[in-house]
Amino acid sequence: MKDIFDLLGRILLSFIFFFEAYDYFAYESLNKNAMKIYGLTWNQDFFLYGAIFLLFFGALTILLGYRMRLGAILLMVYWIPLTFIVHNFWVEESGSDLYRLQSIIFMKNLAIMGGLLITATHTSGKYRLRRLFATTNV
Repeated sequence: MKDIFDLLGRILLSFIFFFEAYDYFAYESLNKNAMKIYGLTWNQDFFLYGAIFLLFFGALTILLGYRMRLGAILLMVYWIPLTFIVHNFWVEESGSDLYRLQSIIFMKNLAIMGGLLITATHTSGKYRLRRLFATTNV
């Protein structure tokens, strides 16, 4: 049962990163406009496609259970700056709707960072890529 929960947890954790990578790719122009709002005007293509790579590759390693520590580190390289730059609720007027929304998203991102730290320090269970290849007779 533990291995099934491990697999389910990896699927759920990786899904948010796959979705965000897709969103960045599908809405490229909107994301570049958002980057301008936050002051990132230099080399936007590099940062946008770099973020997509980090998100996709990191989520893939966690989903497959192969090199999860590397994947979690790559995701944290992206997720920590994003959280503190984009969801800086402390600059909003206290009690406003935007303050509440940004503080909730900030706390959600902290929880995801906690999940990534746990993922980086644990090994995957029975259902992982390396074990699948090790037990297959080819």
